[in-house]
Amino acid sequence: MQLKLTDTHLKEVKIVVPELFRDERGFFTEVFRVDQFKELGMPYQFVQFNHSGSVKNVVRGLHFQWEPPMGKLMRVSVGEAFLVAVDIRKGSPTLGKWFGDVFSARDKKMLWAPPSFARGFCVVSEFAEIEYLTTGIYNNKAESGILWNDPAIGIKWPVTDPILSGKDEKAQTLAEWLDHPNSDNFKY
Repeated sequence: MQLKLTDTHLKEVKIVVPELFRDERGFFTEVFRVDQFKELGMPYQFVQFNHSGSVKNVVRGLHFQWEPPMGKLMRVSVGEAFLVAVDIRKGSPTLGKWFGDVFSARDKKMLWAPPSFARGFCVVSEFAEIEYLTTGIYNNKAESGILWNDPAIGIKWPVTDPILSGKDEKAQTLAEWLDHPNSDNFKY
């Protein structure tokens, strides 16, 4: 079995496409293989595995962590969700640019976004489960978020009236984050 990478317009953000074997019984795929991730030049030392479930129109994000730096390999294991990554690196030519697309349990594709990108998602099916491997262990003292609908970023979310947590409703703008001293952890 062979994993393949698909580039996005943000050089560091990748779509990981696993090979699927389907027959009358169902399917089989390898989600992660250290040798293939190494060969593709991808991170391969993941330290935490997270799994969340959400109803339609839930938006979670845009989240990130600077200590320890946390990259995420995200996949939809049930339903469909619009997965997003935003460049938040000071001095980057793509600062504030975003990539987003619908990923599903059917297509098995995954989204890789490195630590210097904020990540989020919006559930577009009646219910979805999102799983993600992370390169850093969660630290609530060194994590933050960017407002999901910050006009300076302009994400075209597939929802007009999202269901948000209180934390995500009150998240800072990208400009406010860039004024924060911890934003120096994500320089281009």
